[in-house]
Amino acid sequence: MDLDATDRRILTLLQREGRITNADLAARVNLSASACHRRVERLEQSGLIRGYVALLDERKLGRPTLVFVEITLSGQADDLLEAFERAVRTIPDVLECHLMAGTADYLLKIVAQDTDDFARIHRQHLTRLPGVAQMHSSFALRTVQQTTALPV
Repeated sequence: MDLDATDRRILTLLQREGRITNADLAARVNLSASACHRRVERLEQSGLIRGYVALLDERKLGRPTLVFVEITLSGQADDLLEAFERAVRTIPDVLECHLMAGTADYLLKIVAQDTDDFARIHRQHLTRLPGVAQMHSSFALRTVQQTTALPV
């Protein structure tokens, strides 16, 4: 999809202020409200805008501990990869799971209350994942940069 400068401004603003009204968005990108609405609809229908979310404060929810877990599987067969991915999707504490190139097969981003809670997640979920040969966990000490906004 070809994006012009106005589309890019719309996307940038929506990434920062997802609850902005169409009237305010239109004014900030110098369009009429109807023209702005049509553009946003086109961006949504094309799939470029996948959805809208509320970003929650993990500390206020009592889940301040962030753990990255590298997982190496015992093999690379499609059925093993599919079984692993299906099982990971059922763990509510897993925020992200990425199939990797490199030393580990998968990288998981997990949120927990504290180290005891991560021990529970590890014991109840991670150790039961199919095909796991090796796991390496790293605790984030501090988040230096975090964004959901993509460069447009």
